[in-house]
Amino acid sequence: MGGIRGFVWVVVALVGGLLGVSTADAAVKGKVVEYRDGGVTMKGYLAWNDAVKGRRPGVLVVHEWWGHNEYARKRARMLAEMGYAALAVDMYGEGKQADHPDDAGAFSSAVMKNMDIMTARFTSAMEYLRKQPTVDAGRIGAIGYCFGGAVVLNMARQGLDLKGVASFHGSLASAKPAEPGAVKAKVLVLNGGADTFITPEQVGAFATEMARAGADFRFISYAGAKHSFTNPDADIYARKFGLALAYDAAADRESWDEMKRFFREVFGR
Repeated sequence: MGGIRGFVWVVVALVGGLLGVSTADAAVKGKVVEYRDGGVTMKGYLAWNDAVKGRRPGVLVVHEWWGHNEYARKRARMLAEMGYAALAVDMYGEGKQADHPDDAGAFSSAVMKNMDIMTARFTSAMEYLRKQPTVDAGRIGAIGYCFGGAVVLNMARQGLDLKGVASFHGSLASAKPAEPGAVKAKVLVLNGGADTFITPEQVGAFATEMARAGADFRFISYAGAKHSFTNPDADIYARKFGLALAYDAAADRESWDEMKRFFREVFGR
């Protein structure tokens, strides 16, 4: 019998290899979920790994200005593969997405210009994630891309109970800078060195703000990387709309590895 079981295991392993499916991939589950912020239905996506037993840290994933889309969901699944539970959040409500920069700008500005709305929608997502049976409610982090990067930095500024936040090519400016002692979360900023949306003055002002607030922060800039450097679709958007965006595979890989190290430090796993 032991030989038969071994043979079956080898066959399964070979088939999995031929199909490009790993046991980690097979264990990752994802589902569309709904939660509420007041009278608005928020449509998110929850990902977790069935191979991980017990409660594990939870990570919120905040989308780019295009809205909650497949890219944010992909990142949630990647976090689940690492052993976290991840919620790709909806900051616009009803799963609203933009197909044009004008709409994306309008949607994102409506949130960025109203800190109360931003905080309420982020907090609703955080509370939903905390209530999941797979999640250790005392260990929550967040990552964000572009618009989402700005959101997670602003939530850290507001002193939300987050263990750590990582911003990928996110805006650094804020209408409500951090007060001394307010930032509870450790902060990681992953910036494109050739990102024309982020000026050297903004970088300097952010570093000064974090230092004055007494925040535990790390700022990494990737030489030559433009805005949206983690998203393979950035080149499509650049051509279609004439935007200064570009995917950078090396910066994408290196920034994700940096985030992995960051969360290992933050969560101790």
